[in-house]
Order: sequence, then structure tokens, then C-alpha cells
Amino acid sequence: MDGTLVTKDKVLTDDAVAAVRSLREAGVLFALTSGRPPKGMEMLVAPLGIGTPIAAFNGGLMVDRNLQVLEQRVIPEDLVTPVVDHLKSFDLDVWLYRGADWYVPDPKAPHVDREAWTVKFKPKVRKSFDGLTDGVAKLVGVSDDHDAIDKAVEAAVEKFGDQVTAAASQPYYLDVTSPQANKGEVARYLARSFALEPEEIATIGDQPNDILMFDHSGLSNRHGQRRPRSEESGPRGHAQQRGRGFRLRRRALRASGGPDLLGVRERVLYTPRWFSNRAYCFKNNRLALPVGPFRCLATSTSASSARSIGTSSLYSDSR
Repeated sequence: MDGTLVTKDKVLTDDAVAAVRSLREAGVLFALTSGRPPKGMEMLVAPLGIGTPIAAFNGGLMVDRNLQVLEQRVIPEDLVTPVVDHLKSFDLDVWLYRGADWYVPDPKAPHVDREAWTVKFKPKVRKSFDGLTDGVAKLVGVSDDHDAIDKAVEAAVEKFGDQVTAAASQPYYLDVTSPQANKGEVARYLARSFALEPEEIATIGDQPNDILMFDHSGLSNRHGQRRPRSEESGPRGHAQQRGRGFRLRRRALRASGGPDLLGVRERVLYTPRWFSNRAYCFKNNRLALPVGPFRCLATSTSASSARSIGTSSLYSDSR
């Protein structure tokens, strides 16, 4: 959600809430995936009316709206200590997430206070992670040396291969999770859960760990309130939208005929920011808005009426 659904100040705007409500009213499912722990996503459930599974730890933990575990994918126990040692070898601070708990060795280290404020709970302090190697959902390497983060990612991929998923979720965070805990698997999980084809899912994200999610969706959007590191990757990403949250996408997806109706001129202006050239069309004085597997909502230039076709929108945190 950080940098995409919420603002850089971690505020869920009225526009974002209205956007999700518009999707729900149009019969579009809305789901969240994040590198955050489940408790760090709890504050969004009620305002957004979330009823779909929530993918915490980039899919390492699937929970329902009451934070009850539906499915869990953890780092193999014999790899936890080697991964911790690997992160430390690049002078990264290491955080460990296990169940509902977050452990740090130093509560005064960089980004701890900010993260605690973001997720609305404080970490437990442990100088050593001995005895915590089972059931680990995520390890995070933290540093303001962004080059060190990048090098640690590359080295982790080379050293551990497909035994774990290692990716930068922020320039200063390196997330390590189970190989099955990635946003691509989240998209696949939701597709199975709601009997959807991948082409019926739209995904939104702004970081390298979102790219796998893009590969399992019919539409994708590289969105960010800062320059997205995924700018050069992903199959159908588009121009970023800075600082305006979810509002422009709400305009692009809104079904015609509602109380918030935008005219076609605004649709023409905003739709290319969300959909790729292969996913929208404007011809014969009719604008076709794609929903699902490039099926369209067709509305005339007078914006008379349109029928909503249900699909799923998977919203990704930038983490």
C-alpha cells in the first residue's frame, strides 16, 4: 500500500476509499497484497470493506478480514540462519517476522520507528534470533546504503537460487520469503479462489517484487508516488501517477451511469494512464473500457449507460 494505495504520509485518502467502493459497486473484487505483516494491514480492512483474502508478507501468510490464517508459506527452517548471516555480511540490519510477531535486534536502528508507526505496532527486541527459526514468514535486510541492498539481492539470488524469494521491496528493504511467497503466487491464489482466469485480473504495483504479479494478470499498472524501480520491467505497465493515490484509476475504471459519472473527455484523458494501448480503444465515437480478459464496457460519447462485467483487481503495496 505504501506509495500506491496510501500517500507517502501513509494516509488513506477519501478518493482511495471512494475508488474501492466504486469497484465494489461495479462488481469488481478488490484484494490487497503487501510485504507488511497482517496486523500492519488491519487498519485498511474496515474503511475499504475488504472481504477477499489478505496476502501479508507478499503472500507468505494469507488471512481473512479477521486476520485468521487461511494459508501459510514460510522460509525453510534450515535456511533461516544462513539467510540472516548473508544479510549481515552486507552490513544490513536484520528483522524477522514470525506469526504475528516482528523481531528486531535494535529498536533504535534506522527505519524501525517509521515502520512501527506505519504498521501500528511495535517490534519485540531480540539480540539473537536463536530459537526463532521455525515458522519464519519473512526476513528483511535494512540499510540506507541502496547499493548494498542491490548487491545483497543479487548475491542472495545467486547463493540461494529458488530456495527463497529475495527482492527489494523498497530501496532500503530487502525482503526474503519462501519461494512460494511472492506476489505472482498471490495472483494465482486469488484466481483459484474465485475461479478467475489470469486475464480477468488487474494488478497495480511500483516495485521489482510486483513484476511476478504483473506476469499473472491481464492488465498491470506500474504506479508510484516516487520513481518506481520497476519502471523498465513488467508486461503492461504504464506512466506512473505521483501523489494522487487511487483517484485517477477510479476515474478510468468507473462504470457509466453512476452518480460520480465523468464525461468521455475525462475518460479519454485518463484511460491511457491506466490501460495499455492493447487494452483500450476509442473509435467510431465510442470509448471501450476494458474489464476482464480485454472484454470492454462500451459507452457512447454521451456517456449514456454501460453494463459492468465482474473481474478482480489485485492491489499491491509497494512493499
